[in-house]
Amino acid sequence: MVSFAPAPGEKVILDEDCAEDKLRSGILVLTDHRLVFQKTQGRMATLSKKEGEVALDIPLSKITAVKAEGFLVKKVVIVFGDQTYKFGVFSNGKWEREIKRLIAAN
Repeated sequence: MVSFAPAPGEKVILDEDCAEDKLRSGILVLTDHRLVFQKTQGRMATLSKKEGEVALDIPLSKITAVKAEGFLVKKVVIVFGDQTYKFGVFSNGKWEREIKRLIAAN
């Protein structure tokens, strides 16, 4: 699904096509060490996506808060330093649980 390659010994836990409020569409990848958001550009005519640059690469140890919000429009909210990112994911509760579990384990 994604060309993102984890570092040796790093394991991908979750990945999902989503959109972030400011960064727009892309692929959110959670590994056992970090959270990565790689931008994508879609083409409606062919229903294909072209991968863009990695817009975020946040070590889990740098995430200061995680929460799920929304009922109809579900988002997982990540706070990192003075930045807040809101990712529209299918199962925001699942993302929140996994990120919190991994932060606690590290």
